[in-house]
Amino acid sequence: MLRKEQNELLTQTDAGTPMGALFRCYWLPALLSEELPEPDCAPVRLQLLGERLVAFRDTQGRLGAIDEFCAHRGVSLWFGRNEASGLRCPYHGWKYDVTGQCVEVPSEPEESGYCQRIRLRGYPMIERGGVLWIYMGAPQHQPPPPEYEFATVPAAQSYMSKRLQECNWLQALEGGIDSSHVSWLHSGSLNADPLFKGAKGNQYNLSDRKPVFDVAESGGGLYIGVRRNAEDEQYYWRITPWVMPCFTMVPPRGDHPVHGHFWVPIDDHRCWAWSFDYHPTRALTPAEVQAMRDGHGIHSRNIPGTYRPVQNRGNDYLMDRAAQKAGTRYSGIEGIAMQDASLQESMGPIQDRTRENLVSTDNGIIMARRRLMKAAQALAAQGTPPPGIDAAAQRVRSVAMLLPRSRPFAQAAADALRAEPGKPHQTV
Repeated sequence: MLRKEQNELLTQTDAGTPMGALFRCYWLPALLSEELPEPDCAPVRLQLLGERLVAFRDTQGRLGAIDEFCAHRGVSLWFGRNEASGLRCPYHGWKYDVTGQCVEVPSEPEESGYCQRIRLRGYPMIERGGVLWIYMGAPQHQPPPPEYEFATVPAAQSYMSKRLQECNWLQALEGGIDSSHVSWLHSGSLNADPLFKGAKGNQYNLSDRKPVFDVAESGGGLYIGVRRNAEDEQYYWRITPWVMPCFTMVPPRGDHPVHGHFWVPIDDHRCWAWSFDYHPTRALTPAEVQAMRDGHGIHSRNIPGTYRPVQNRGNDYLMDRAAQKAGTRYSGIEGIAMQDASLQESMGPIQDRTRENLVSTDNGIIMARRRLMKAAQALAAQGTPPPGIDAAAQRVRSVAMLLPRSRPFAQAAADALRAEPGKPHQTV
């Protein structure tokens, strides 16, 4: 249970809030590369951390995200013409480069220097791993580019999608680091989903519904270890890395691709659920990629032309009560992604954590909250950079493994938790 002020600290990410300042210390996924596919293509509306922006790729291929509204009389620059190395407002022709600097005011004499005095808020963007990343913090503290393994393997080995989630980022994240619900909510999907089925680990998930959590701090966040009983005096361990503020990885199953998420706030009531799959040692097969596009695994089927899921709160996620009663879908919702999203959104836009009753399987969530609050408060009070910014903290893997019951997971899995090019992942 949290106090009201603690819940507000963790869930509010607009400019001027402690958690908003913390998020602005990181490179965050902003858009898929496909959304700005070529120079001078149409600009894209972008809202993150409560700020309304417009992103574009200029004639030279440079990327930028600037304040959505023209400095003249507030027209949305989404209507702008992307031409000749800048975005031109169609109302009176004011033009801006990718940094937000005004470069032309047609009505004013060039020698007056008027346009040099006009500058919109602007943020740098970079492209890596099929994702356009944005940095919204102080320029002097801009970190090096992200080094998450999915973004650094060859393109044929990785796949990324995103979907709108209509709830606060924190309850989405907390679902991502909670392994105990897998044995219940996803029980009908483990042996049916093409990106999960056939793994030996599925049997351990389904046969032991009383997992035990053991959580260890890492350089960038936490390693959340969850053990279940296995044969021959062993435990089946599923180890989930959480890298601050919003990166999680799902432990692997067999030779299926490894996957995970970013949960990036749009505002305090909505977030983007970014979902990646990759394999560290081989290309994804056409069948795997098609399954991801069809909404299997951790991905969703989206309404064409949008990133809103076909199953959404407006249609009760296409709940099938007959399938729920028959046990083919434990919650009655099809697909692992939407099984999670439906219940996380059901908590309301911002969960009231003053009313919750936590148990031992919530230890990962409890420790994550503590680390977030501590980091946000240290940043606000002393300017201390938060964990997870450096590349070493981002080069992590999720792990599934069998261990003798006497061996601590953090020590035994230390090597497997480090991402290294070409190294097979540890999986069951």
